[in-house]
Amino acid sequence: MDLPATLHIAGLALRRTEGPPSLACWAGYFPGSAGGNPAGISLVIEPAAPPEEATLQLAHEVASHFDVLVAQALRYCRARLRESHFELTPEELSWLDLPELPLAVPEAVVWADQTWAIRFTESRLRLADPYGILVTFNGTQPVDVQGVEDEQ
Repeated sequence: MDLPATLHIAGLALRRTEGPPSLACWAGYFPGSAGGNPAGISLVIEPAAPPEEATLQLAHEVASHFDVLVAQALRYCRARLRESHFELTPEELSWLDLPELPLAVPEAVVWADQTWAIRFTESRLRLADPYGILVTFNGTQPVDVQGVEDEQ
């Protein structure tokens, strides 16, 4: 099967990454990301295959509106992480009232089934240990948040 080495999506070059033969993954980074830590986007196809047009279109939408979608994810986290089942400490709960949440280095991941999420790879919250906090979207609406225990 011939998989493209590079996908061009919304002005970004997503390059094929090394991985198991059952999986195809392309990743790219947004230019001029703040703080020296690049914000990125990945496209994951399992089993390995060239991405379908609908998946490419979703990746284009996510990349084109990345900053707006990250802001939505942050607002969603500010509200949802107050729920008791997340077991935040009183100090962590106070961080949710700060102008800037302790969530950084966002990465969007788009899967072949047209599901997608934003993972904040850095955070002071215990919930984010070890691999960050994942906000899952349905279309353009955040619908779930969870700590990531397995490396994506």
